[in-house]
Amino acid sequence: MKTFAELKFPGRLIAVEGLDGSGKSTQIHLLQRWLELQGLKVFFSEWNSSELVKAATSKGKKRELLTPTTFSLIHATDFADRYERQLLPLLRAGHLVLCDRYIYTAFARDTVRGCPPQWVRGIYSYAAKPDLTFFFKADLEVSLRRILDGRPELKHFEAGMDLRLSHDPYESFRIFQGRILDQYLAMSAESNFLLIDANQQIEAQQNIVRRTVAARLDLASFAREKA
Repeated sequence: MKTFAELKFPGRLIAVEGLDGSGKSTQIHLLQRWLELQGLKVFFSEWNSSELVKAATSKGKKRELLTPTTFSLIHATDFADRYERQLLPLLRAGHLVLCDRYIYTAFARDTVRGCPPQWVRGIYSYAAKPDLTFFFKADLEVSLRRILDGRPELKHFEAGMDLRLSHDPYESFRIFQGRILDQYLAMSAESNFLLIDANQQIEAQQNIVRRTVAARLDLASFAREKA
C-alpha cells in the first residue's frame, strides 16, 4: 500500500486513530485550527459521515439490526463514498486532508466483531495509505472516564454490547476496547503509526502533533492562493 505522496498526489492526508475516548478527535480539531490559522488549504472528514448512508446506519443502530457483516459493509460504503467524492478530489487539488479515523478503524473493529481480517482488508484494498497516521494510546480507564464526562451512560455499540461480552456495559467496554487496542498495536509497525501517549495533557499531545506535522510536511506548499 502506497501513501498519497508516493502516488504523486499534490495533497497530503493525515489520519488519527485511537480507541473511543482516547481524545483523538480533540487533537485533530486542534490541528485543523492551527493549520487554518496559517492560511493553509485544509479539509476535515470523519468516519461514518457520508450523507449517502448516515441515515441507514443510524436507523440500524437504534433498532439493533446490524450484524457484524452488515455493520462492516455499511461503513465500507460510507468510506468509499467519501473517498471518491471528497478525499481524492481535494488531494488532487493540493489540500491537506485530515481524517478522524481511516481504514484502520475498520480493520480493528470489524475483526474484533468476527469478520475475517483478510476479507475486511480486501474491501478497502483500493484506498491509499495516509501520509501520516497518529495513534492516540490511552489507558482504558482514562478513555472510559472521558466518554462518561458529560453524559450518563455508554452507547450500545461503543461498549460492544452487541457482542454479548458482558451484561455490564462498563465491563463490556473494557473487554471490547481492549481487543480493539490489541488489533491496533498489531498494525502499528506495519502501518507506521506515530504513537502518542494520550494519557498526557491535551496541550502536550498537541505540541507533539504540531512539531511532527511541521517536520514531515512542507506546510508552505499548501498555502491558499491570495486574491
